[in-house]
This record gives sequence, C-alpha cells and structure tokens, in this order.
Amino acid sequence: MNRLLPIAFFCFFILPSVGAQIGGINTYEFLNLSHSARITALGGNLITVRDDDVALAAANPAALNPSMHQQLSFNHSFHFAGIGQGYAAYGHYLEKPQLSTHFGVQYINYGTFDRTNVLGQTEGTFKAAEYAVGIGVSRTVYDRISLGSNLKFISSQLEGYNSVGLVADLAAMYSDTARLITATFAFRNIGYQLTTFREDNRETLPFEIQVGISKRLRHLPFRFSIIYRHLNRWNILYDDPNAEPSTLFFGEVETERSQSSIWFDNFFRHFIFNGEFLIGKRENFRLRVGYNHFMRKELSLENFGSMAGFSMGAGIKIKRFRIDYGFGSYHAAGGVNHISISTNLQEFRKK
Repeated sequence: MNRLLPIAFFCFFILPSVGAQIGGINTYEFLNLSHSARITALGGNLITVRDDDVALAAANPAALNPSMHQQLSFNHSFHFAGIGQGYAAYGHYLEKPQLSTHFGVQYINYGTFDRTNVLGQTEGTFKAAEYAVGIGVSRTVYDRISLGSNLKFISSQLEGYNSVGLVADLAAMYSDTARLITATFAFRNIGYQLTTFREDNRETLPFEIQVGISKRLRHLPFRFSIIYRHLNRWNILYDDPNAEPSTLFFGEVETERSQSSIWFDNFFRHFIFNGEFLIGKRENFRLRVGYNHFMRKELSLENFGSMAGFSMGAGIKIKRFRIDYGFGSYHAAGGVNHISISTNLQEFRKK
C-alpha cells in the first residue's frame, strides 16, 4: 500500500497541473478516434464495459476476457470530405496460461490532395494516411480484477513526410457481477515518436489517464457509464481570442465570465455520459445514446443551436452476425456515420 502513495500523489496532484489546451499539440491524434459504431454511439469512449465485444480492447486492454475468443470485428466510419477511418480486430483466449489476447489494425485515410507551388499552380497530387498495428493481452489476477496492456506500432505518412512511433496502453478493471458494477483505471497512449516528420522536431503523443464506472440496473435492461478523461490535465479549456461576448437574459451582455462558470465548464468537459438499452432475452437488440461535453463546447457555433456532442445508435444480431450503427454529431453541418459488423468463428462450427 505504501508503494501506491507516491503514484497516487503523482497522478492526482502533479499531473493535473500540467498544461491547458489539448488540441493541436500532439501527433498521432487518430489513436483517440472511436474504434467501433458502438463506441461512437456512446459518446466516443467506452472503457467501462466487459463483454464479448473485442473492439473494446483497443482502448481498454483489461476488458479482454475469454468470451472474446475467436471474435472478429470490422468497423468503418465515414467522416467529412471523404475521410475514412476504421478498425479490425480478432480476439483469442489461451487456455493454459489463462491469457486473453487480441490483434488489431487501425487506419485513417485522409484522401488525395492537390500539390501546389508557391503561386498556387497544381503540380500533381499526394495522399495522406496513418496506421496503427497492435496486440494486447489481459489476465484476471483476482476474482474481480483484471490487468491488461496493449502495444501499438504507428506509421504516419503525410505527403513526403513520414513518422514511426510506438505506444502502449495499461489498464486495470474491477468487475462485480453480483452488483452489476464495473470500474476502470487506464493509461492511454504511453509512447515515443521513434522517427520524426522533420529532423530535430520530436512531437508529444496524446497521452492521457482515464477513469470510468459502469452500472447495470437490476430491474431494467439498461446500463449507464460515466467516464472521466484527462485525469492528468485539469485545464482543458481553449481560450479563443476571437470569441465574442455572449448575450445573457434580458439582453444583458456578458463582459467577463465568472470564475465559477469557468470552473464548472472545464470540469464537465472531462466527462462522457452514456447509456445502453439491452433488449431481448439474449440482448440481440440494443439502443444507445451518449453525450460528450468537451466535444459540444469545442464544436458548437456561438448563438446557433446544434446537436454537437450528442451521439446515438443501435445494434442488432441476425443469426451469426451483429450489425451496429452509430452516429456522432460533430457540427451543425453534420457528423460521423459508423458501421460495424462482428461475428464469432465458433458459431460457424455449431450444427
């Protein structure tokens, strides 16, 4: 116990004082994109559920468990301007060492761009894409606690610039099946940029610490989760120098935000709230909804209503296949459509 005190002090008192703005300061940000339609529908992050969905292990390796044995998952999301992003994964349980493992490939294709000179004349085209190939392992160390880790090799190709990196995820998960509660503590994207885009310009990675808790209601087929992101960084507000004063009630103009307003705004930007209805005897039909306050505040337009930050989706199992759809609203102009198809190879052997 005494050995944990310095770690706890570091996580809760030293790390939160570091930095402010989080956007645009790290490389390999695609690692934080949703890996499946289910995750997209639940606010873009889900580290608190432990079931047979192998795509969950990409962000939380401690979620790996024997029910993911021979599970296959294929996922693709359609972003703005023809950008495509996806993830494919396979889970396997090793019985003798009692280890749950998975292998996954994440990719994002930014499309084809015009190459122009300083005069704006087109001289050809170029492409941009990024990839992450990862493996993960998990083991139950106590009756209710599992530990897991991921190791990912990153390749980023942006026109003539290339970069290679190595990142890891570490997570611990507590699962109480009697009280239908799970809780997770995860370190995401611990790593190093092995080769840089430009010489002597090494960039930081999107490292963060996350905690979350999930509870399934006993008399209603509903599970909700609360996730707290960026435990290592308290201030994640963006101070926009071009922001115009907002209008309050009775036509009054807010000249300066109060300290309490700033504190609560920053506090709730750390949270993601989501819920999932599990309908049917075998839970073959599911409805999902999520809310990401950080995304809403960052992507909403001033004095213009939108659904930015809200997400929703559904999933259904038809015979051997589970099909999921998720929609995440990013902006007044639209959002991201995510489709997933998963199956278990063991079901094809059943008569």
